[in-house]
Amino acid sequence: MPTAIYTHRECRLHDMGAGHPECPQRLDAIADQLIASGLDAALDHREAPLATLEQLGRAHSLGYVLQMKDVLERLRDAGERRAIDPDTVACPDTWQAALRSAGAAVAATEAVVRGELDSAFCAVRPPGHHATRDAAMGFCFFNNVAVAARHALDVLGLQRVAIVDFDVHHGNGTEDIIAGDERVLMASFFQHPLYPGSGACPKGTNMVNVPIPPYTRGAEIREVIEAMWLPRLEAFKPQMVFFSAGFDAHREDELGQLGLVEADYAWITQRIKDIADRHAGGRIVSCLEGGYALSALGRSVVAHLRVLADV
Repeated sequence: MPTAIYTHRECRLHDMGAGHPECPQRLDAIADQLIASGLDAALDHREAPLATLEQLGRAHSLGYVLQMKDVLERLRDAGERRAIDPDTVACPDTWQAALRSAGAAVAATEAVVRGELDSAFCAVRPPGHHATRDAAMGFCFFNNVAVAARHALDVLGLQRVAIVDFDVHHGNGTEDIIAGDERVLMASFFQHPLYPGSGACPKGTNMVNVPIPPYTRGAEIREVIEAMWLPRLEAFKPQMVFFSAGFDAHREDELGQLGLVEADYAWITQRIKDIADRHAGGRIVSCLEGGYALSALGRSVVAHLRVLADV
């Protein structure tokens, strides 16, 4: 069965202003590298649908979802831009882009669980892993991975799913949403201290948080994954695996100071794919989070997808 890539042109229209690192060109960089590598032709290309309010409400409070809907629709109708927090700006196209991003994750999850696909990558923006149950922050409006994980559990009937987050920043929003939900095991590493400053003390026993000091390179991170992630994931036996795939731990990315390269992302993906193959029938959905050095982002996504697609 194929590996799909979900995206939508509306995800490129979300624009937080000149010079903002979370820019539309991120998706162009990924698309360009997929074509240049020859991998593009091996993927099943699918358009991201719009998430529903009900789907968003499985990860976020209904009050927050309705508040975001009101704010973002007002900006759309007025043609205005507004800062939601010091790092996160909404524009007239943000509402549609945010619905497409979460909708991609849900649609990919359904296709993988139905057996149409082995795996899927959601090349979407805005990203999601900093969005908490009740707040937008850190470039994120809705938590795409958490929405998809809860859809797998609450709608599709799975009993155990894992979320693996390798972004350079701690996925505080995902932790806020799923901490204490023993149907979900979240494994992450992140540079610490670094924005958002959380994660050193996990909020639940279903979290495997690994703070990493600045300037750590790939070999040390691989050792940590072997020692701390893999035993917990093996014991948990997930029925599906979700990646929060942030590529800003790359050594070329200036938003962090970790030293990963493409080969490290391929290694991480393979080790987690091995677990998915043993326990989850290979079912994986990966959602783009960070990654702001455009060339490194594109190359790293190619490395990640080559493993997922077995090419």
